[in-house]
Amino acid sequence: MDAPMDTLSEVIAELSKRAAEGIESVPDAVRAVHRLTELFREREYRENAEEGVFIVILKFLTSASCKVQSFNVEPSISLESWFQLLAECFRCLRNSCVQCTRNQSTLRNIGVIEESVYVIKTLSSTNNVKDSCLAAFRCGLQFLGNIAAGNRDSQNSIWKCAFPELFLNCLTHEDEKVVSYCAMVLFTCINRENVEDLQETSKLKVALNVISAYKKQPDAEWLYLIVTNHFLKCPDLVKAMYAQLINQERIAMLELLIATISEKDPLSEEESNTLQRIAEFISVCFQDQCKAVLKLASPGDNDEEESMVVIRLLDVLCEMTSNNDHLACLQSCPGLLETVVDILHMTHLAGKQSKNIFTATHTMTMGLDATHAVVGFKAHLIRLIGNLCYENKENQDKIYQLEGIPLILDNCSIDDNNPFLNQWAVFAIRNITEHNERNQELIAKLEHYGLADSSVLENMGLHVEERDGKLVLKSLKKSST
Repeated sequence: MDAPMDTLSEVIAELSKRAAEGIESVPDAVRAVHRLTELFREREYRENAEEGVFIVILKFLTSASCKVQSFNVEPSISLESWFQLLAECFRCLRNSCVQCTRNQSTLRNIGVIEESVYVIKTLSSTNNVKDSCLAAFRCGLQFLGNIAAGNRDSQNSIWKCAFPELFLNCLTHEDEKVVSYCAMVLFTCINRENVEDLQETSKLKVALNVISAYKKQPDAEWLYLIVTNHFLKCPDLVKAMYAQLINQERIAMLELLIATISEKDPLSEEESNTLQRIAEFISVCFQDQCKAVLKLASPGDNDEEESMVVIRLLDVLCEMTSNNDHLACLQSCPGLLETVVDILHMTHLAGKQSKNIFTATHTMTMGLDATHAVVGFKAHLIRLIGNLCYENKENQDKIYQLEGIPLILDNCSIDDNNPFLNQWAVFAIRNITEHNERNQELIAKLEHYGLADSSVLENMGLHVEERDGKLVLKSLKKSST
């Protein structure tokens, strides 16, 4: 587009004249505001704008808002041109705020934020489905995002005027752009203090709506950032949200948690402490819910959502125990190791008692595909056991007492429903036996009496020798030298 030829003073003069005379022709008013919108694309025009021109735009905005409001009283009036004027006013204001703190402050001081929030709330509750109405709605949210950018006073003002009603209405809107722009405003305005306030019953719905919106739009960056940069840094909010979310939404939140844990950036001490508190909560949730996965062994039980929550809880625990920052915390979680061994035993037994989705297979005869909820479940249980026993004598001994070693050895066969099962079993056995003679002796006895597959030990680089009447687990490499 060619650079605008009008000077700022000429455009302002025309706008002021139309404002003084009243809006006799809405299309002419739209065109006049549009000229200013174009000028504000350039930094020099934004920086030279005076308060007077914004007062004129506010008058136009207010007049258009009143007409939209009066529609319920005079349903015969046409709103098309008034919606266009609203949209153009918001575009003009949006452009004026770009990298211009002075304009942000001026608009806030003359009451534009309050009026804009009022207009957006009105648009969010209208049944009008015209494109012009939707355009005004979107542009209004974009303006709030721009006036808030980098300006804490504007952010606080928006929060005071808009929270929670505007966010409740916009996050559940059927238009994806409305949801995205609303998320941008929410992300820009939210801070540590008001994140903690979201735990309150009357405000928690906003946080829940963010998760619900993310579930529908998993590629929406602002929604992702709200959860990962704010919600997941508040353990008490995570607990409050989890209790209220439906299973599908719990899955979405747990997947976001996994993404956060998987980031390779080093954690601050505060971030590490926060995630440890969440880890303890996830451990309790897994222990409370893990048996739900057994429902999948029953023929005709097609409800996978609850089981998928258990899978995701297990995935979170596996990721967290793979990180030294969280490993010690989970290794000492009461009841976690016992629960993991117990559910491994139950799923393994269920697969042997009848032909079901827990039955080991080499040919996918159960018809499972890679996306089925239970695929990889036993492998991840064994992975978690291995992690919990890593350099931890207490847990190594606990596995012995729980009779977990024979159970793991019995799960070392190839199973198409559990990719890498054998590898995770090998990993677990190594961690369970490292510097633990009693556990090594137990495995040696199991192999000697044919209760353990010798090929498994060979895969680990181990074999059993009888020395002075005693069975000893030895490294193949060491014995050959």
